[in-house]
Amino acid sequence: MATKTLNDLFYDTLKDIYYAERQILKALPKMARAASDEKLKQAFLQHKEETQGQIERLQQVFEIIGKRAQGKTCEAIQGIIAEGEEIMEEFKDTPAIDAGLISSAQAVEHYEIARYGTLKAWAMQLGHKEVVSLLDATLKEESKTDESLTQLAETAVNAAGEGARKAA
Repeated sequence: MATKTLNDLFYDTLKDIYYAERQILKALPKMARAASDEKLKQAFLQHKEETQGQIERLQQVFEIIGKRAQGKTCEAIQGIIAEGEEIMEEFKDTPAIDAGLISSAQAVEHYEIARYGTLKAWAMQLGHKEVVSLLDATLKEESKTDESLTQLAETAVNAAGEGARKAA
């Protein structure tokens, strides 16, 4: 059996995040429909557009490293998305739905931030300077999305989610 290298691990992880991004692209419109807060709906739809661009950047990365763009089933993102779907079902039409959606979205963002940070470090180690730039652009977008979700949660959504308790 051939020895696996950092290059092999980079490619394997790249396939993982490519699959994950494509699954996220499918989940975001569902999350937007489930949201009751208009700013949150818009945030999900805006991130859908960003995600499409991130997928295109990943396709460029595959091209630069001379590999076919293909996904590899990512159990982690499947689990995170399944939890989000569970929240959408269990908290549908409740004051807490938006807080739950933000929680789910941030779990996705944190997974992506971890993956892109790792891939960027490995690309640097492997001397893929153009790839580093592409991964860094996505990493910055993911971090900005996470910060925006935190701000939305702290300024409006979390307090609205308390609605039933305050009314009681």
